[in-house]
Amino acid sequence: MSYHAAFSYVLSSVIEPSAERTGGEGRFPRASVTALGRAGLLGLTVAADLGGGGLGLPDAAEVVARTAGACPATAAVLQSHYAAVAVIEAYGSPWLRGEIAAGRHLGSLALTEGVPGEWAPLSTASRTGDVVALRARKREVVSAGEADSYVWSSRPLAAEDGLTLWTVPAHAPDLFVPARTDGTGPYGSATSTVAADPVLVPADAMLGEDGEGLGIVLRTVVPWLLELRAAIGTDAVHPSVAVASRDCADRPVGSLASS
Repeated sequence: MSYHAAFSYVLSSVIEPSAERTGGEGRFPRASVTALGRAGLLGLTVAADLGGGGLGLPDAAEVVARTAGACPATAAVLQSHYAAVAVIEAYGSPWLRGEIAAGRHLGSLALTEGVPGEWAPLSTASRTGDVVALRARKREVVSAGEADSYVWSSRPLAAEDGLTLWTVPAHAPDLFVPARTDGTGPYGSATSTVAADPVLVPADAMLGEDGEGLGIVLRTVVPWLLELRAAIGTDAVHPSVAVASRDCADRPVGSLASS
Protein backbone atom coordinates (compact mmCIF):
# COMPACT_ATOMS: atom_id res chain seq x y z
CA MET A 1 0.00 0.00 0.00
CA SER A 2 1.37 3.43 -0.95
CA TYR A 3 1.70 6.07 1.72
CA HIS A 4 -1.03 8.06 -0.08
CA ALA A 5 -3.49 5.20 0.35
CA ALA A 6 -2.38 4.52 3.92
CA PHE A 7 -2.72 8.17 4.85
CA SER A 8 -6.13 8.52 3.20
CA TYR A 9 -7.37 5.57 5.24
CA VAL A 10 -6.07 7.01 8.53
CA LEU A 11 -7.46 10.43 7.66
CA SER A 12 -10.97 9.16 6.95
CA SER A 13 -11.15 6.44 9.60
CA VAL A 14 -9.37 8.05 12.58
CA ILE A 15 -8.37 11.69 12.19
CA GLU A 16 -11.61 13.09 10.81
CA PRO A 17 -13.94 11.20 13.20
CA SER A 18 -11.93 12.29 16.26
CA ALA A 19 -11.26 15.89 15.17
CA GLU A 20 -14.33 17.34 16.87
CA ARG A 21 -13.42 15.79 20.22
CA THR A 22 -9.79 16.87 19.85
CA GLY A 23 -10.70 20.47 19.09
CA GLY A 24 -13.81 20.72 21.22
CA GLU A 25 -12.48 19.07 24.36
CA GLY A 26 -8.81 19.92 23.92
CA ARG A 27 -7.75 16.29 24.05
CA PHE A 28 -4.42 15.32 22.57
CA PRO A 29 -5.06 13.27 19.39
CA ARG A 30 -3.41 10.13 20.71
CA ALA A 31 -5.49 7.77 18.57
CA SER A 32 -4.57 9.71 15.45
CA VAL A 33 -0.87 9.70 16.31
CA THR A 34 -0.96 5.96 17.00
CA ALA A 35 -2.71 5.29 13.71
CA LEU A 36 -0.26 7.49 11.80
CA GLY A 37 2.62 5.58 13.36
CA ARG A 38 1.18 2.18 12.48
CA ALA A 39 0.57 3.32 8.90
CA GLY A 40 4.18 4.45 8.48
CA LEU A 41 3.42 8.17 8.42
CA LEU A 42 5.53 9.10 11.48
CA GLY A 43 8.48 7.43 9.77
CA LEU A 44 7.70 8.86 6.36
CA THR A 45 10.97 10.80 6.11
CA VAL A 46 13.30 8.27 7.76
CA ALA A 47 15.70 6.42 5.45
CA ALA A 48 14.27 3.31 3.80
CA ASP A 49 17.20 1.15 4.93
CA LEU A 50 16.03 1.70 8.52
CA GLY A 51 12.45 0.83 7.66
CA GLY A 52 11.21 4.35 7.00
CA GLY A 53 9.44 5.74 3.99
CA GLY A 54 12.59 7.30 2.56
CA LEU A 55 10.64 10.35 1.42
CA GLY A 56 11.21 14.06 1.90
CA LEU A 57 9.84 17.44 2.78
CA PRO A 58 7.31 17.77 -0.09
CA ASP A 59 5.65 14.51 0.96
CA ALA A 60 5.59 15.54 4.62
CA ALA A 61 4.11 18.90 3.61
CA GLU A 62 1.31 17.14 1.73
CA VAL A 63 0.47 15.02 4.76
CA VAL A 64 0.46 18.05 7.08
CA ALA A 65 -1.64 20.14 4.69
CA ARG A 66 -4.31 17.47 4.29
CA THR A 67 -4.33 16.80 8.03
CA ALA A 68 -4.79 20.50 8.77
CA GLY A 69 -8.00 20.53 6.77
CA ALA A 70 -9.46 17.95 9.13
CA CYS A 71 -7.73 18.53 12.48
CA PRO A 72 -5.44 21.53 13.12
CA ALA A 73 -4.17 20.00 16.38
CA THR A 74 -2.95 16.84 14.68
CA ALA A 75 -1.39 18.96 11.94
CA ALA A 76 0.55 20.99 14.55
CA VAL A 77 1.77 17.76 16.13
CA LEU A 78 2.97 16.51 12.75
CA GLN A 79 4.69 19.82 11.93
CA SER A 80 6.79 19.70 15.06
CA HIS A 81 7.42 15.97 14.64
CA TYR A 82 8.63 16.18 11.05
CA ALA A 83 10.90 19.15 11.80
CA ALA A 84 12.38 17.31 14.79
CA VAL A 85 12.84 14.15 12.72
CA ALA A 86 14.74 16.13 10.07
CA VAL A 87 17.37 16.90 12.73
CA ILE A 88 17.35 13.39 14.16
CA GLU A 89 17.65 11.87 10.70
CA ALA A 90 20.80 13.89 10.10
CA TYR A 91 22.41 13.60 13.54
CA GLY A 92 20.55 11.05 15.66
CA SER A 93 21.39 7.46 16.45
CA PRO A 94 20.33 4.59 14.15
CA TRP A 95 18.33 3.12 17.04
CA LEU A 96 16.25 6.26 17.50
CA ARG A 97 15.75 6.64 13.76
CA GLY A 98 14.61 3.01 13.65
CA GLU A 99 12.09 3.62 16.42
CA ILE A 100 10.65 6.55 14.46
CA ALA A 101 10.58 4.47 11.28
CA ALA A 102 8.65 1.76 13.13
CA GLY A 103 6.04 4.30 14.21
CA ARG A 104 6.83 3.91 17.91
CA HIS A 105 8.32 7.36 18.51
CA LEU A 106 6.84 10.88 18.31
CA GLY A 107 9.28 13.77 18.30
CA SER A 108 8.85 17.47 18.95
CA LEU A 109 10.85 20.70 19.13
CA ALA A 110 11.83 22.44 22.38
CA LEU A 111 13.72 25.51 21.16
CA THR A 112 11.87 28.63 22.31
CA GLU A 113 12.62 30.06 25.76
CA GLY A 114 12.22 33.82 26.03
CA VAL A 115 10.46 35.98 23.45
CA PRO A 116 8.39 33.82 21.09
CA GLY A 117 10.37 33.09 17.96
CA GLU A 118 13.75 33.79 19.58
CA TRP A 119 15.85 30.64 19.68
CA ALA A 120 19.00 32.02 21.30
CA PRO A 121 19.27 29.74 24.36
CA LEU A 122 18.95 30.96 27.92
CA SER A 123 19.31 27.43 29.24
CA THR A 124 22.52 25.92 30.52
CA ALA A 125 24.31 22.63 30.05
CA SER A 126 26.96 21.22 32.39
CA ARG A 127 28.78 17.93 32.06
CA THR A 128 29.94 15.55 34.78
CA GLY A 129 31.59 12.48 33.33
CA ASP A 130 29.24 11.03 30.74
CA VAL A 131 26.15 12.84 32.04
CA VAL A 132 24.92 16.30 31.05
CA ALA A 133 22.57 18.37 33.20
CA LEU A 134 20.24 20.64 31.22
CA ARG A 135 18.40 23.47 32.95
CA ALA A 136 15.73 25.37 31.00
CA ARG A 137 12.18 26.56 30.73
CA LYS A 138 11.03 25.86 27.19
CA ARG A 139 7.96 27.64 25.84
CA GLU A 140 5.39 26.76 23.19
CA VAL A 141 6.40 23.11 22.99
CA VAL A 142 3.92 21.14 20.87
CA SER A 143 3.02 17.68 22.23
CA ALA A 144 4.40 18.69 25.64
CA GLY A 145 4.25 15.64 27.87
CA GLU A 146 2.86 13.58 24.98
CA ALA A 147 5.86 13.23 22.67
CA ASP A 148 8.57 10.64 23.23
CA SER A 149 11.48 13.04 22.83
CA TYR A 150 12.32 16.68 22.24
CA VAL A 151 15.00 18.24 20.08
CA TRP A 152 16.27 20.55 22.81
CA SER A 153 18.59 23.57 22.66
CA SER A 154 21.04 24.85 25.25
CA ARG A 155 24.07 27.05 25.55
CA PRO A 156 27.19 25.16 24.50
CA LEU A 157 29.16 23.04 26.93
CA ALA A 158 32.53 24.48 25.92
CA ALA A 159 32.18 26.43 22.67
CA GLU A 160 32.34 30.21 23.00
CA ASP A 161 29.04 30.94 21.28
CA GLY A 162 26.17 29.42 19.32
CA LEU A 163 23.95 26.73 20.77
CA THR A 164 23.95 22.98 21.16
CA LEU A 165 21.14 20.55 20.37
CA TRP A 166 20.19 17.45 22.33
CA THR A 167 17.71 14.61 22.27
CA VAL A 168 15.82 14.75 25.57
CA PRO A 169 13.42 11.93 26.55
CA ALA A 170 10.05 13.57 27.07
CA HIS A 171 9.14 11.27 29.95
CA ALA A 172 12.31 11.87 31.96
CA PRO A 173 11.36 12.18 35.65
CA ASP A 174 12.93 15.63 36.03
CA LEU A 175 10.86 17.33 33.33
CA PHE A 176 7.81 19.30 34.42
CA VAL A 177 4.81 20.17 32.24
CA PRO A 178 2.11 22.39 33.84
CA ALA A 179 -1.37 20.94 34.09
CA ARG A 180 -2.66 23.86 32.02
CA THR A 181 -1.40 24.61 28.55
CA ASP A 182 0.17 28.00 27.84
CA GLY A 183 -2.68 29.10 25.60
CA THR A 184 -0.88 28.88 22.27
CA GLY A 185 -1.23 26.43 19.44
CA PRO A 186 -4.37 24.68 18.23
CA TYR A 187 -6.59 23.42 21.02
CA GLY A 188 -5.72 19.80 21.66
CA SER A 189 -2.12 20.00 20.44
CA ALA A 190 -0.77 19.92 24.04
CA THR A 191 1.26 23.06 23.40
CA SER A 192 2.75 24.08 26.71
CA THR A 193 5.82 24.98 28.71
CA VAL A 194 8.36 22.29 29.62
CA ALA A 195 10.70 22.97 32.53
CA ALA A 196 13.90 21.15 33.51
CA ASP A 197 15.83 21.94 36.70
CA PRO A 198 17.75 19.94 35.66
CA VAL A 199 17.07 17.00 33.37
CA LEU A 200 19.96 14.55 33.01
CA VAL A 201 20.88 13.10 29.62
CA PRO A 202 23.86 11.07 28.42
CA ALA A 203 26.59 13.07 26.73
CA ASP A 204 26.01 11.15 23.51
CA ALA A 205 22.49 12.63 23.32
CA MET A 206 24.11 15.63 21.65
CA LEU A 207 22.90 16.22 18.08
CA GLY A 208 25.79 17.47 15.97
CA GLU A 209 28.80 19.19 17.49
CA ASP A 210 28.91 21.43 20.54
CA GLY A 211 28.08 25.02 19.56
CA GLU A 212 26.93 24.12 16.04
CA GLY A 213 23.22 23.88 16.80
CA LEU A 214 22.36 27.31 15.42
CA GLY A 215 23.63 26.31 12.02
CA ILE A 216 21.57 23.13 12.21
CA VAL A 217 18.48 25.14 13.11
CA LEU A 218 18.99 27.50 10.18
CA ARG A 219 19.89 24.80 7.66
CA THR A 220 17.41 22.15 8.73
CA VAL A 221 14.68 23.24 11.13
CA VAL A 222 13.80 26.58 9.52
CA PRO A 223 13.43 25.26 5.94
CA TRP A 224 11.19 22.46 7.16
CA LEU A 225 9.00 24.78 9.22
CA LEU A 226 8.73 27.32 6.42
CA GLU A 227 7.70 24.67 3.91
CA LEU A 228 5.18 23.08 6.27
CA ARG A 229 3.80 26.52 7.11
CA ALA A 230 3.43 27.38 3.43
CA ALA A 231 1.63 24.10 2.78
CA ILE A 232 -1.23 24.88 5.15
CA GLY A 233 -1.24 28.67 5.55
CA THR A 234 -0.29 30.93 8.44
CA ASP A 235 -3.57 30.65 10.31
CA ALA A 236 -3.20 26.90 10.75
CA VAL A 237 0.37 26.93 12.03
CA HIS A 238 1.55 27.07 15.61
CA PRO A 239 2.41 30.70 16.55
CA SER A 240 6.02 29.99 17.50
CA VAL A 241 6.56 28.22 14.20
CA ALA A 242 5.30 31.20 12.23
CA VAL A 243 7.28 33.80 14.19
CA ALA A 244 10.47 31.79 14.49
CA SER A 245 10.45 30.79 10.85
CA ARG A 246 10.07 34.39 9.74
CA ASP A 247 12.64 35.76 12.13
CA CYS A 248 15.27 33.11 11.43
CA ALA A 249 14.78 33.41 7.70
CA ASP A 250 15.11 37.20 7.77
CA ARG A 251 17.94 37.66 10.25
CA PRO A 252 21.66 36.82 9.92
CA VAL A 253 23.17 34.05 12.00
CA GLY A 254 25.11 36.50 14.16
CA SER A 255 22.03 38.41 15.23
CA LEU A 256 20.35 35.21 16.32
CA ALA A 257 23.34 34.11 18.31
CA SER A 258 23.47 37.40 20.15
CA SER A 259 19.73 37.90 20.77
